[in-house]
Amino acid sequence: MAKAYWVVCYHSIKNQDAFQAYAKLAAPAIQAAGGKYLVRGNPAKVYESGMNQRVVLIEFASMQQALAAHDGAGYQEALKHLAGDVVKRDMRIVEGMG
Repeated sequence: MAKAYWVVCYHSIKNQDAFQAYAKLAAPAIQAAGGKYLVRGNPAKVYESGMNQRVVLIEFASMQQALAAHDGAGYQEALKHLAGDVVKRDMRIVEGMG
């Protein structure tokens, strides 16, 4: 079974306090759902029209686990802190190669 990954890119964070409140709830919810943080921070260098923005990469054992983590009560509670104009980001859930 192929692993799955959350890929999140933050274009901007307008309310750092609300973002920190989100992170305080999101990390334990993601880890409790089987997620493992692989990358969490800003790029050391960008190329090819890349944006110097925060990137988060989280690994899950399967696509089912990754989707369930996102839709679970714990993560959905964390997402409430990002409502409105707190952050601009995009998120993808992708399947691994093998």
